[in-house]
Amino acid sequence: MNTRLTWICHGATAASRKGLFPLDEPLEDKATKEAAGMAALPRADRIATSPALRARQTADALGLQARTDPVLGDCDHGRWAGKSIAAIEAEEPEGLMAWMSDPEAIPHGGESLVDLGIRVAGWMDNESALGGHVIAISHAAVIRAAVAHVLRAPPSSFWLVDIEPLGIVRMASNGRRWSLRFQH
Repeated sequence: MNTRLTWICHGATAASRKGLFPLDEPLEDKATKEAAGMAALPRADRIATSPALRARQTADALGLQARTDPVLGDCDHGRWAGKSIAAIEAEEPEGLMAWMSDPEAIPHGGESLVDLGIRVAGWMDNESALGGHVIAISHAAVIRAAVAHVLRAPPSSFWLVDIEPLGIVRMASNGRRWSLRFQH
């Protein structure tokens, strides 16, 4: 069964511009306008979005009627949510270093990068079984985990993938394996 998967990262928020671990903040006005001005997306059999406000607003700005899927939610940053990376570095330098260097670490009490990867891979495998084209509006962390899954890369590769706001990543599955798709 062939499946096409189009990931769209939600638009920018004040938190992302300030280097904060996200809460459930809205899109910036500029991001809403940028999303509305994006080129038309191909028809999809299924459209899903993270339950986060910023992802749902991105779907709305794109003119997409998406079902909310909690599996597409951002990485749970636990007690770090809403704090800046600089503040965490000052308050918990060992914890931040552990989180950045050990994909199994959970110094914030939320979700490890390994667990995020398992969650995302399971969602992708379920979508692959359904076939067709699916569009998923989610978060940079979720899309990074998806790329690592497709490449069968170690969880430590998570930090080597840069996903910008409103970035699009395309993938395809033939039912046995996923691959990245690059289009012009």
